[in-house]
Amino acid sequence: MNSTKKPDLSIEKDLWSRGFKLIAGIDEVGRGPIAGPVVAAAVILKKDFFPIDIDDSKKITPLKRERLYHQILKKSYVGIGIGDVECIDTINILNATKYAMNIAYKKLAKKPDILLIDGNFEINSEIINVPVIKGDQKSISIAAASIIAKVVRDRIMNQFSHIFNKYTFNQHKGYPTKNHIDEIQKNGVLTLHRSTFSPVSDIIKKN
Repeated sequence: MNSTKKPDLSIEKDLWSRGFKLIAGIDEVGRGPIAGPVVAAAVILKKDFFPIDIDDSKKITPLKRERLYHQILKKSYVGIGIGDVECIDTINILNATKYAMNIAYKKLAKKPDILLIDGNFEINSEIINVPVIKGDQKSISIAAASIIAKVVRDRIMNQFSHIFNKYTFNQHKGYPTKNHIDEIQKNGVLTLHRSTFSPVSDIIKKN
């Protein structure tokens, strides 16, 4: 599939035709950073709401994400799950992601018939799982979940930048940018940092 193609309803329409009514798209944000939580979202879009400009959250501007975020919250069923730093360092990032995804779909106001999961894994649910590689580029439901997760996580990291004002979490969002690594080396490792992730683990060992 052409990666420039926007997500559509192809997967959802196929599932509807097979009798699945409540389809939950699930995605996460925050597997790559060295600080902060992983945030997952589950979204069941109602059949009369399919914004034509919805896309993978990484491909749209913060302003557009905020607008779509409010639209999705207002017109869809949404659940959010969070795996904090302690969870990530204890059970690893993949399992923390699955944990957050399970919380997200269980917080939906309606129980889904099937889960569309962005990635190549299932989340050990009693509900049918359909892994979709690059799902946020293929399924509108998953793309909607990616937008919710992205906005929620960005807001969390923005708050951390006020709490830990020597770190610009509002800019790098916890990702291992040069500026972020410089901040760690200058100001030290926080409890917000993932101690099992390099270069945080390397800095801890040196100290």
